[in-house]
Amino acid sequence: MNTPFSKLGLTDAMAYAVEKMGYTEPTPIQVQAIPVVLAGRDVIGSAQTGTGKTAAFALPILQRLAGHGALRCLILEPTRELAVQVEEAFRDFGKFTNLRTTVIYGGVGYGKQREDLQRGVDVVMATPGRLLDLLEQRDLTLRGVNVLVLDEVDRMLDMGFLPDVKRIVQQCPRERQTLLFTATLPPEIESLAAWVLHDPVTVAVGRRRAPAETVSHGFYPVVASQKFDLLSTLLERTNFESVLIFCRTKVGADRVAARLKTHKHLVAVMHADRNQSERQEALQGFKAGRYEVLVATDLAARGLDIAGVTHVVNFDVPENPEDYVHRIGRTGRALHTGDAFTLVTEESVRDARSIERFIGRAIEWKRIDDFPYIYSALFDEREQIAEETAKPVSRLHRGMRR
Repeated sequence: MNTPFSKLGLTDAMAYAVEKMGYTEPTPIQVQAIPVVLAGRDVIGSAQTGTGKTAAFALPILQRLAGHGALRCLILEPTRELAVQVEEAFRDFGKFTNLRTTVIYGGVGYGKQREDLQRGVDVVMATPGRLLDLLEQRDLTLRGVNVLVLDEVDRMLDMGFLPDVKRIVQQCPRERQTLLFTATLPPEIESLAAWVLHDPVTVAVGRRRAPAETVSHGFYPVVASQKFDLLSTLLERTNFESVLIFCRTKVGADRVAARLKTHKHLVAVMHADRNQSERQEALQGFKAGRYEVLVATDLAARGLDIAGVTHVVNFDVPENPEDYVHRIGRTGRALHTGDAFTLVTEESVRDARSIERFIGRAIEWKRIDDFPYIYSALFDEREQIAEETAKPVSRLHRGMRR
């Protein structure tokens, strides 16, 4: 075969697997990373969400492993959702190989995970806590690991996993290939990278603070009492295929989901108070199209990789401006286009300004036609900017119903 993926050094079998999944052109992170990983080099990778990062390390790792043997590759992830999704990607890309994978995470029984390990696997995707439990109980050993992937390391830092990660790394052989992926490199991660990596190649795509260029996004000012009404109107007037709605709190997510159901939307909810089976059912149902709307807290902001999300709505402005980039990065993935709407109230305007400072530019403030707005000082504050950037819109980007 002579395809854009085979030109990166992938075998015909791997290139064929990629083609069967519908991918025709590699993304920039894949172009840069695949040859380096195939060459066995250590990597520090940085890329915006939705750029094809998982395939950038999965494809060359699968090719280097070649055939079934012992446990040789360990991939650490900060959340169980992300671990599950990476395992699914490895199974899809490796469907024409005899390689075996399994996923290890807490919150469920040990039975199936132990059975998979006893049967023999080549690749393990794991969250740190459960992996340490199984290591201490001697259900597996990392002595044969020759490829170690530390994914979303800055998220692991946020969640307090770095001490656990260091304990796990110490149980891996010193002679190995290590791939570290992170959106940011604070001092703690820089010191970790210096410790775990040997002569790494840095692969960086895009500005770390910038939303994906394929996402069209805007702020929609509204008084707090009209937030849900504006959300409902946006959904009514938008020709969406799937919508991811972010709320700050679990109670808020449940409340928004319940009200959307009364408006005849097919809605799933995802947050930390839902058990693992409920969260898995919500995610799989949303992916399969059984639900058109998924309401989530920031639990899902970085960990979910869902193809085809056409719209993201920030029902609540995130307190952390970096979370804004990750939230709206759930759409416009893999070079597709997407739209993101953020509802801004007088109470959240400071957080909105922080987001603009973080990304280094103003975000267009918009009002929609024929909505019975209650007056807000926000409208006066942004009137001059709105006049300079755009007139009030009656069609929401590419997605307005006609």
